[in-house]
Amino acid sequence: MTGGGGGSRAAVGGLAHHIPVLGRRVAEYLNIRHDGLYVDATFGAGGYSRAILSAGARVVGIDRDQTAIAMGADLVEAAQGRLILTEDRFSNLEAACRELDIDGVDGVVFDLGVSSMQLDRAERGFSFRHDGPLDMRMGADGPSAADLVAAASERDLSAIIATLGEERHARAVARAIVRARAQQPITTTKQLADIVSSVVRAKPNEIHPATRTFQALRVFVNDELGELVTALAASERLLSPGGRLVVVSFHSLEDRIVKTFLADRSKTPAGSRHMPEREAPVPTFTVLTKKPVAADEAEIAENPRARSAKLRAAARTDAKPRTAMPERLLPNLPTLDQVMRGR
Repeated sequence: MTGGGGGSRAAVGGLAHHIPVLGRRVAEYLNIRHDGLYVDATFGAGGYSRAILSAGARVVGIDRDQTAIAMGADLVEAAQGRLILTEDRFSNLEAACRELDIDGVDGVVFDLGVSSMQLDRAERGFSFRHDGPLDMRMGADGPSAADLVAAASERDLSAIIATLGEERHARAVARAIVRARAQQPITTTKQLADIVSSVVRAKPNEIHPATRTFQALRVFVNDELGELVTALAASERLLSPGGRLVVVSFHSLEDRIVKTFLADRSKTPAGSRHMPEREAPVPTFTVLTKKPVAADEAEIAENPRARSAKLRAAARTDAKPRTAMPERLLPNLPTLDQVMRGR
């Protein structure tokens, strides 16, 4: 989760080490029922899970980060059988629940992006604020960010940084990376941050010059957008009628995917001569947030990371889940495997 700070007493599990972003609004939109069953698909430090447990419900918590699962052990014990943690990608949430003989749930919540816990640990390589190995993997498998910047072509690096980081100087950054790696391997966060800073000039009161590049590499290394698309479809299949889907995003591309998915699933496509209206799919979701919910000034003052957060929510109808996904949900980029093979 991307919350930070805190120190408030949690109702379940003792001292909470962070404040979950938009926590109160998430709980409201989940419409937590006593004895209900919910999936916290991005468990992180357990902020949302604590709120759900405090309302008397049960939780399946999922996280691909071994550290998050290990740190949740005390909360599992305190929950006395109402919390199950599983180490997995959130895109596998349906399969994870089926393995637990769970066929339907009352709510699924996602808090997308990198967590405070990951950002604050230099050895994870997510942040340029602390020098550490250039890793950025949320799990323990697959190529790291260092592997990516070592293998990717200048063209692919530019496309990744421009698309996923929305960096206007992506070509210059990619060129600088290729030039620098020819001299020595780029293996630390400080090395990469210095390279980016050499071509992207910061203005007063603006974000660090390397912010967008680090974001792009992290999203690409972890296939965060592809994971999200798969997870949304899995949630549609797993949610019981009336169940709630709540997504908190921090990236414009993530929010766009959620918005497009919910818009598609909440309307009835017009009939045509190829598909008469009576055969058109019926809505599988009712959108609860006409506009994304944002943090108020008080929350932003307490937790600046909430500034870019957007919450979207929807309720599951009793219609059968659809199989086809909306077109153009994902940006046109090569896969990580393709980039590492030099395609």
